[in-house]
Amino acid sequence: MKATIKHLLVCAAIITTTSTTAAIAAKPTPDMNKVFHYQFPVAETGFDPAQANDLYSNTVMEALFEPMLTYDYLARPSKLAPRTADLPVMSEAGKVYTFKIRPGTLFTDDPAFKGKPRELVAEDYIFSIKRLADPKLHSQWRYLVEGKILGIAEAIKTATKSGKFDYNQKIAGLEALDKYTLKVTLEAPDFNYPYILAMPTFGALAREVVEHYGIDIPAHPVGTGPYRLDKWARSSLISLIANPVYRGHVWSYTAQEKGDEELVKAMQGKLLPTVGRIEIAIMEEDQARLLAFQSGELDMFQLEGPLAPKVMDGAVLKPEFAATGAKLSRIIDPEIQYPYLSTRDPTIGGMSKERIALRRAIFLAYDDTEEIRIVHNSQAEALDYPIPPGVVGYLPGYRSVNRTNLPLAKALLDKFGYKVGADGFRTTPQGKPLVIKYTSRPDSLGRQQEEMWQKTFNAIKIRMESDKKKFPEILKAEKACQLQMRTNRWIADFPDGDNFMQLFYSKNIGQSNNSCTDVPEYDALYEKAMVMPAGPERDKLYVDMARVLEYYGAHRISMARARNMVMQSHVMGYKKHPILLADWLYIDMEKPKGEKQ
Repeated sequence: MKATIKHLLVCAAIITTTSTTAAIAAKPTPDMNKVFHYQFPVAETGFDPAQANDLYSNTVMEALFEPMLTYDYLARPSKLAPRTADLPVMSEAGKVYTFKIRPGTLFTDDPAFKGKPRELVAEDYIFSIKRLADPKLHSQWRYLVEGKILGIAEAIKTATKSGKFDYNQKIAGLEALDKYTLKVTLEAPDFNYPYILAMPTFGALAREVVEHYGIDIPAHPVGTGPYRLDKWARSSLISLIANPVYRGHVWSYTAQEKGDEELVKAMQGKLLPTVGRIEIAIMEEDQARLLAFQSGELDMFQLEGPLAPKVMDGAVLKPEFAATGAKLSRIIDPEIQYPYLSTRDPTIGGMSKERIALRRAIFLAYDDTEEIRIVHNSQAEALDYPIPPGVVGYLPGYRSVNRTNLPLAKALLDKFGYKVGADGFRTTPQGKPLVIKYTSRPDSLGRQQEEMWQKTFNAIKIRMESDKKKFPEILKAEKACQLQMRTNRWIADFPDGDNFMQLFYSKNIGQSNNSCTDVPEYDALYEKAMVMPAGPERDKLYVDMARVLEYYGAHRISMARARNMVMQSHVMGYKKHPILLADWLYIDMEKPKGEKQ
């Protein structure tokens, strides 16, 4: 009971904090000569909050669409802040949240509005949430509303039977009390729900825009954010331009950590956005990104591990690189990397003892510390637990039972009948060929990880096949449970352990459960934990859940990577945020020396 009361007090503090955003005195006047050049290492999939299922599309959508809440840019640990609405009033012990939307927020001008200004209202959020529940959209985010918001589950059942979702129906848990007041009622207490509603997935769309563009809505993102989509060359270039009807946002934050004072001094009081255009290029190869940065074609890029020896000296830039004026913002991401073996695969799936032994043996044979050293050049930290540091529920003393042990891996395979044949490779207990297909991206990181796994499979004499796919193809195949093995990652949508433990819940298969993990014992424990507040009682369940996954060999929790954001000297105000994706929305740019802007 004490943990529950404590958590209620924490939640109350989270959702009643005074806004850090100053009042807007005038519309922003972005400088169209300021162009911020950025990059993604893999291609986007499209810009519909209900359908986008990758980090990079969601990053762009954070600039185009607006959920009701966001995060304080400098607060650590992460703290919610208003965006289009004030922080909510919580009632009924975490079951009801009431939001007051700020008047005067306009959607970007679009033909769907027939030449008239279109104001954001409470009904727009209701419509957008309903889209997440529409079975025809197959949203991977449906789990965030189904079984959460009162009445959504029934609406989904009705739509599944009829073949059409009725967007005019009343949902008990979604009420527009007036034009600007939204009341969200949950089926059960959920103290994390304000965090969920801050995700880009809950950005507001206007119904008339969706109806106007139909199935082509991912190419026509019309939101209320600081930018709008100007040009889009799929898998090549994304060009954003400042939204002329955006209300503006005053940079008004308080220094929290060492180094923040410089940001505050440079940015305090500026009306954002100041940058007129954002250009995002898709650059899959590490070397291409580095060369583009060194030539001045990029203003900032994410330094992946393979490039670290050329740029980094441990956790800092090499002196010769820093001498060019380059700056670094570095964090350990609130993420987990976890190679998985599908429990639904006909070759390696199932719950028989020999299949469990096979999966566990594969993970016991893998040396993830070697991957950290060789593939990531020590730009990552080893993890054993499914919840990473910086996220509520992390357990620093936890140790996995599936840590690297090659002799035990071989012994398990021998004991359960995976014999080595005349060709030097193991067969199934039934004497059939045993082949594991490992899926990876066709870039340098993917190739290096594949080489690591090839070495592992050779060590235990199992034949491995390479399966190269582009990132969007991988995501599509995962949703359909068509991959046998892959190294997956999940970065926090919000800073609570539930965001990670839900990844292995079978009811989220086709949505966030990319590995198609289907373990009934785990499901039963998760359903108990999902209605609990953070605290020791929930932590005990999380430990039990982690042990269940280890026993069945569903995953190997391996690491969290460092995120090294390297920027040019003229980029002002940037600090990597642990949750925000498009944290470059908070920057300004000085004129580079010797250049005209």
